[in-house]
Amino acid sequence: MVDEREVSGARPPRPLGEVMFVMAKLGSIAFGGPAVHVAMLRDEVVTRRHWLDESEFLDLFGAVSILPGPSSTQLAIVLSRRRAGWAGLVLGGACFITPAMVIVLALAWSYTRYGSTPTGGGILYGVEPVVIAIVAIALWQLSRTALRRRWYSLVVAAAAAGYFAGVNVLVPLVAGGVVVSLVRNRHRLAGAPVFLPILPGAVAAGRAKPALGAVFGEFAKLGFTVFGSGYVLLAFLRADLVGQLHWLTERQVLDAVAAGQVTPGPVFTTATFVGYLLGGLPAALVATAGIFLPSFFMVAAVEPFVGRIRRSVWLGPALDGVTAAALGLMVGVAVDLGRSAIRDPLTALVGAVSLAVLLRWQPNAIWIVLAGAVVGTGHGLL
Repeated sequence: MVDEREVSGARPPRPLGEVMFVMAKLGSIAFGGPAVHVAMLRDEVVTRRHWLDESEFLDLFGAVSILPGPSSTQLAIVLSRRRAGWAGLVLGGACFITPAMVIVLALAWSYTRYGSTPTGGGILYGVEPVVIAIVAIALWQLSRTALRRRWYSLVVAAAAAGYFAGVNVLVPLVAGGVVVSLVRNRHRLAGAPVFLPILPGAVAAGRAKPALGAVFGEFAKLGFTVFGSGYVLLAFLRADLVGQLHWLTERQVLDAVAAGQVTPGPVFTTATFVGYLLGGLPAALVATAGIFLPSFFMVAAVEPFVGRIRRSVWLGPALDGVTAAALGLMVGVAVDLGRSAIRDPLTALVGAVSLAVLLRWQPNAIWIVLAGAVVGTGHGLL
């Protein structure tokens, strides 16, 4: 007998538990940064679990791409909200963040005790080429839906070029949205005003020995103002915590960013490491809450309007442009990741085999990642 839920598209009876399981799993295995997170989220919620279709996924991806803060975490939060309501927003987001936070806490403890952090280099050796294959598949499949018109590929190319030129990530996103909206509505342009967003500036103030309130304030400010990757966060941390507040040394900040880069889940869990250095476990939890809470509030504010944005004659095309530009940025990130991941013939072979397996059998990404981790661990033991 055909399951009526499959025909009607109705949710299973326990969507909140499903959301928590999926987000905790991805938060535990999604090595490689935002581009990998987006690819794995798409594989889970569109391809395997059918929470929503490709077009809706792309609309949400485009909407969160223009928000400050960790965009892939925001995508996880908004997908959780769509699947399981407001409880899903809170618990799904927390489950995505918590595994990385726990790992980074362990690294921070090791750092304060022994002056170094275990980086899991052997595991990453095998996992990195696998995630390149995962991102490549996601980019190909997303582009078939996102590039509604052939000329949108020019926006993708321009955004990728901007990435490699070192342009602030917000510039191609805004430019892509504006250009596509103007071109699609060129017959409506007479007398139509165009508004561009004004970015908030960063404000730094604090104490040499920060209290928990000061730590929370600093990281909440970063959560509201930092656009882009963990490398952009590094620039803000160096300017504020080293240059102005004198809370940490530059070496400590670099080590904190490294800890965020080599763990699964959000790169912004760098805040957990920094907080631990500033005041142990309480400051680590406060810093983590400070940098991620703005994302929960921004997603809660934006998500109800995504449908209206899609239906708008001006904002709908703008959302197409932002999404195309975001894919272009993913292309740039994937190329950079590929340069560091494909180190020798073995990693090239792992990447090629992973790509072939994904194309032929479309297995769950977790099995490919685990296989890569086994290869990397074995290589490290040789």
